[in-house]
Amino acid sequence: MAQKEKKAVVKDKDSSSSEIARRFKQNPAVFIGTVVVLVLVIVSFVVVPAFVPESTNSGGDFIFGYYDKAPVSWIYGNMFAQYVDQAISYYQSQGVETSDFRVAAEIWRQAYEMAVTHTAVLQMMRKSNYSVPEKTVNRAVAQRPEFQENGRFSQALYKQKSDSARLVIWRQTQDELTKVMFFNDFFELLVPSGEMDFIANMSSPMKKFEVVFFKVDDYPESYYFSYAQEHPELFNTIHLSRITVSGEREARKILASIRDGTSAFEDAARDQSQDGYADMGGDMGNRYSFELDSEISNLEDRRIIFALGRGEISNVIKTGDNWSFFRVENELTQADFADEAVMEKVRSYVRNFERGRMEDWAIAQANDFISEAAESGLENAARWRYLERHSFGPLPVNYGGIDLFTSLESFTIPGLTSQDLQNLSRNENFWKAAFSARLNTPSEPLVHGNNVFVFIPVEEIEADEESIQRITSMYSSYWLRSITEQSLQPYFLNNEKMDDRFWDAYFRYLMP
Repeated sequence: MAQKEKKAVVKDKDSSSSEIARRFKQNPAVFIGTVVVLVLVIVSFVVVPAFVPESTNSGGDFIFGYYDKAPVSWIYGNMFAQYVDQAISYYQSQGVETSDFRVAAEIWRQAYEMAVTHTAVLQMMRKSNYSVPEKTVNRAVAQRPEFQENGRFSQALYKQKSDSARLVIWRQTQDELTKVMFFNDFFELLVPSGEMDFIANMSSPMKKFEVVFFKVDDYPESYYFSYAQEHPELFNTIHLSRITVSGEREARKILASIRDGTSAFEDAARDQSQDGYADMGGDMGNRYSFELDSEISNLEDRRIIFALGRGEISNVIKTGDNWSFFRVENELTQADFADEAVMEKVRSYVRNFERGRMEDWAIAQANDFISEAAESGLENAARWRYLERHSFGPLPVNYGGIDLFTSLESFTIPGLTSQDLQNLSRNENFWKAAFSARLNTPSEPLVHGNNVFVFIPVEEIEADEESIQRITSMYSSYWLRSITEQSLQPYFLNNEKMDDRFWDAYFRYLMP
């Protein structure tokens, strides 16, 4: 079925190709996000088998990029192709449907990035003039499982392979031995003892904390009401209709035809208006005053329109890149703050546009708590305000949650999600506030997300010698290698020597 569908598309190849190219040039980022992934699936599971050669010696060298001018190629049976097969096998073993277009995109991109590392390492070794001795490669080839029989090298099995297949195996073995040499040298670099000691000693001092927090969204109802009374003009309502066109002269011409009775406003809106209200005859519905700020950006224009009576039409005004005029369907109505619907709109407005007021209120609550704690003690201050004090720690300074040390994310604090803790761990101001406070003294308030936190260090602990030795050992034997390995692939992908043509290659191969 997939192939039949593909043939139907090919019938209109010229028109579809030009349209795709046009859309790609206009907005490549959006187009890649919506179309290229589908292309990946077609190339991966439909197109590639149709034009990939049977062996690496018969063509089919499809280049997806270059590292230091060395091509990163997909060739039947090469490392790129093997990485694709390995990724597919892994995903299938996890029960993932690999024919899904998003999964297919991820598989091919992951395989490509691994192929980049493979190519980059070999290119670096070639430029350093390193070459694995032929005898070493020959011994490694002889030890490959496909040439073993009863635990010994079998010439018969070896000779069953064609000359071209044996050459491919020999070269792949040579490449793998070259990579082994690179990584052995790379990961076995000596780590200075001073560096290990410095890192290990970062585990001290550790502190235990208590924390109280004030929710920004507990902003009192009376404060919302006070804001509404201070700014009633924001919540007045008016019912308008609008006609919008791109040119001022055209807008004035349409307005004149409506005023002299030649055209009805609704008909002109449906036939000539160029905004989202055209199909409704220009009707914008009942709107709050603040909701019109973005549509009628000029304050004086808004005042003039708001002063019009029912049925009156405004003059033509500039609205963004266009020109508009408005008709008042129901004139401006003063806000009724006894109406719960109006008050809910006030709350929404304050949360979205005046959130700083809410944060200031929560900070003031935190500062009052800190003052009361200094005068009457933490326990009394918390009890009078019905605040829960939660404990966590001991914890060293561990910005970002490095897994060598105890991390903030390893603790459970009621009222906070694991994501909250992770975000807090990556907030530099948290570490400054928490660790700069003196023992049994509240920290400065910290605004983070929907809370204002106050941290109280209650105990300071030095890491014991056994813990320091454990971190030293982990750093030198595992952690440094792991982090280096994780950073190696991004280094190659983002290196100035990298010429990434992955997505373009798919467009080119599918739509020549």
